[in-house]
Amino acid sequence: MMKTKPFDAAKYLESAEDFADLVNDALATGHPGYISAALGTVARAYGMSKLAQETGLNRATLYAALKEGGNPTLDTVVKVTSAFGVTLGATPQNKVLAEA
Repeated sequence: MMKTKPFDAAKYLESAEDFADLVNDALATGHPGYISAALGTVARAYGMSKLAQETGLNRATLYAALKEGGNPTLDTVVKVTSAFGVTLGATPQNKVLAEA
């Protein structure tokens, strides 16, 4: 019987551009669980201890918030993405706003 190991994308993320690509993909879906998981994947690639030191958050808090099903605060997301060298932005969806 063949043994397999779970795929870990963190092993293949090497640069801020890689980090940004994954985070942008997750944000584009609008799925909170995927967004948290993507941030967690980038955090593992970056180094959880290094991230904890740079953000002032403890590792347990980071692991809990940055997993699928995690619910990081906006403050955590901003601190974490800043440490990664990733800037969050907004893109219009071309929705027509109701006139007042």
